Order: sequence, then C-alpha cells, then structure tokens
Amino acid sequence: MTENTAARYPGYDVLAKWDSPSFDGTTRAVLAQRLDAVPARRFLAQAEWDLLEAVNQRLLPQPERAQPIPITPWIDAMLFDNRGEGYRHPDMPPMRETWRLGLAAIDDEARCRHGCGFTALSPGAQDALLQALADHAVRSPQWQALHAERFFTHWLLKTAVGVYYAHPWAWNEIGFGGPASPRGYVRLGLDRRDPWEAKEAR
Repeated sequence: MTENTAARYPGYDVLAKWDSPSFDGTTRAVLAQRLDAVPARRFLAQAEWDLLEAVNQRLLPQPERAQPIPITPWIDAMLFDNRGEGYRHPDMPPMRETWRLGLAAIDDEARCRHGCGFTALSPGAQDALLQALADHAVRSPQWQALHAERFFTHWLLKTAVGVYYAHPWAWNEIGFGGPASPRGYVRLGLDRRDPWEAKEAR
C-alpha cells in the first residue's frame, strides 16, 4: 500500500522504486516490515499506550492521512526490546523507567492543571501542556524524578520524529529517495539531482 500526500513533490512515490536498482532485497525487507508488520502492544499498559498515542497525535498530527503513519507501536517495540541509543544522561533513569515515569508525569501534569488526564483534554489544552514541558514550566511533583524538558525533547519528541521519518510515506513528503545503497548518488552538486530523485514543485 502506498500513500502520497506530498504537495511539495507532486506525483512522487518512493515505493515506485520497489523493483528498480534503487532498492535491493535488504531494503525491500525493511520497508515491508515498516509497511505491513506494525507490532502489537507488548510493553506499555493500555492506559500508557493511549496516552502516548494522544501525545503523538499532537506532536505529529496527520489529519490528511486516511491511515496515519504508526508511531506508538514502534516506540512500544523499542521499549519491549529494551533497544535504546546506547547512552543516557547521567541524571536520567534507565530508558524503560524514564518512559514510564515520563508518561505518568504527563498525565499527572494534566490532572494538576485541569483535573483530568491528558487524553480527556481538548487539543488546544494538550498542546499547551506539551509546550509547558518543552519550557520546563511544570507543576506536577512527579517531575522531581526526571527533567521535564529533557524527557520531552530528547526522549519523547526525538523518538516520535525518528519513527515518523523512518516510514516511506514520510519520505514522499520530503522527497527522500531511500537509502543510498545500493544505487548510490552521482550528481552531488548544489541544486542537482539524479534522474530517480524527487523533483520539487516550484
């Protein structure tokens, strides 16, 4: 299944290269997993999953997509596999603990401000709360266990954006042609593109 919502690169669909020299078997296997093998919930509790899904919908809204790019399932899979970036800030707990504490603190922040959980808030109130995290202007005592701005920026936002732009539907939006291997790129000068790259609308 393909989807092209990229007005900046009209008519471009990176998946049209599926059987071309641009993709090899390894690339096709990875893309097939991202497209067709979205993992089920295995680590997060249902309430944590629902909260993270609501957060991701505000961080990366996709109202134009009939089928949004899945973000929460891949974060859950990362947590289930305990697969991080190989480092952590010295003042932050281990990855799994950080995510559980952070999600609980977001929900408690909503309760401190509005008397209800994050998923019950209006989109505007959700956005304002997330902005408060980015500004480290928090009220919940649960943030004493971890730094709110650091959790928001370096864990929540960075991870969600990374998952989003790992998906080929997002590649269409930015005109990304996929991995350079095996085909490679030849025309590397400014404003030059290879024939198989996306052409930006003027």
